Amino acid sequence: MNISAKKLKTVFFLFTFTILTSATFAQVLDKEREKLNKPETEVPAEIYWNVKAYSPTWGLLKVKAIDKDGNIHDIKAIQDSDDTSVLNVKALVNGLRLPVKLIVKKNDKLYPVKAIGQDGTIYDVKAIDPDGESIDVKGFSRTGNIIHVRAIRPQPILYNIVAVSPDGKVNSVKGLKMMDEEVETVINGVQVYAHVKALTQN
Repeated sequence: MNISAKKLKTVFFLFTFTILTSATFAQVLDKEREKLNKPETEVPAEIYWNVKAYSPTWGLLKVKAIDKDGNIHDIKAIQDSDDTSVLNVKALVNGLRLPVKLIVKKNDKLYPVKAIGQDGTIYDVKAIDPDGESIDVKGFSRTGNIIHVRAIRPQPILYNIVAVSPDGKVNSVKGLKMMDEEVETVINGVQVYAHVKALTQN
């Protein structure tokens, strides 16, 4: 083979190699651009935690919202991110998520826990035992800006209120007081003493 032929073969090889390398590099760049166009974090699907009353002696009870006609509605702590330290607690009523709050007690000795409808309707929040007996859920005591919430039988027997995730994590359901005033806010005409949240246990 003469020199010209060798040069021609070398030039053809380099040309082909350059084309193939450029195509591969372009594919890599396209994939990297696709990654950059994706959001940094995917928004996780909402996870509903069950809200329960718990006693080491008496076990777990359901906690529900009850309307004036005796209809029972779920109460859930709602996780909408990877952070589970503070979860909102809502009553699920006829497709709506109603706020669950400690309301101003007026003539009551303790602060009642209630769900508040869009028209100001008050829904009782009760623990329900296996016999169908309903047990009041109230703000029982206060430490700093935290209100300890309990289901309280007349004896008295006290149940802690907790939120339990589908994979078994447990948060404590507490009242959270943000202001010094008795009335924290007013929701649909109802005076609120403290917000109800599911908080990571210490």
